[in-house]
Amino acid sequence: MGMMSEFKDFALKGNVMDLAVGVIIGGAFGKIVDSAVGDVIMPIVGKIFGGLDFSNAFIPLAGQTATTLVEAKKAGAVLAYGNFITIAINFIILAWIIFMMVKGMNRLKKAEPPAPPAPPAPTPEDVVLLREIRDALKKR
Repeated sequence: MGMMSEFKDFALKGNVMDLAVGVIIGGAFGKIVDSAVGDVIMPIVGKIFGGLDFSNAFIPLAGQTATTLVEAKKAGAVLAYGNFITIAINFIILAWIIFMMVKGMNRLKKAEPPAPPAPPAPTPEDVVLLREIRDALKKR
């Protein structure tokens, strides 16, 4: 079997195609979540916390006196903790959305039929009767 045919078999397996579709949809979904967080949720969070804008939250490391993150980055190194907070909130929101999607998909799955009930355990009377039958068969 040649290398090209082995590669063809590998590439056309269902798991590889499923993974490719998952990566593509995941990338698009990530952009949607970034937009939802950056354009919808973060402005609301900033408004609730007194107009705080996480996008410009930074600590200058090179003694800059800039008022915006873009200006501070041009002047030298900065610790942009606001960007980290935004990304952490993005992750929490994305994890929650994925959790809710998986939970919803699990509800949509066909419920497995319940296992058949186990046969009832023999009662002491059944055990005595079975012993008598066994003993009677042994005597033959």
